[in-house]
Amino acid sequence: MPKVKIDIRRGRTGEEKQQIMDAIHDAMVESIKIPKHDRLQILHEHDADQFMIPEGKSERFTLVEISMYPGRSIETKRLLLKTIAKKLEEIGIQAHDTMVILNEPPLDHWGVDGKPASEMQFGYRLDV
Repeated sequence: MPKVKIDIRRGRTGEEKQQIMDAIHDAMVESIKIPKHDRLQILHEHDADQFMIPEGKSERFTLVEISMYPGRSIETKRLLLKTIAKKLEEIGIQAHDTMVILNEPPLDHWGVDGKPASEMQFGYRLDV
């Protein structure tokens, strides 16, 4: 169950925000093979004075942080990053305005249903 945190500047429509969330989720389903129903996303909007973006980036700069269970290959992670950029470009956010950070805490650092994730059966493979 990856957790996705998305940070954007305030000013996008509800439809645009939903498109961003859908694009990232679809990229994860496609590239890291999570089940379609496995969705945990949080979108944060910030006023311009509370979200300083790197010089040369546009107002559409989108920061994505994905915390996911460890086990995927570097090739799969590359595919994930490429697919996110592609799907965001399809909705008007250029790869130049996208930053993705992948976090992979050990399974023992995830508490799900009151127990460590290392004791769970996921129903899908992590070693893709």
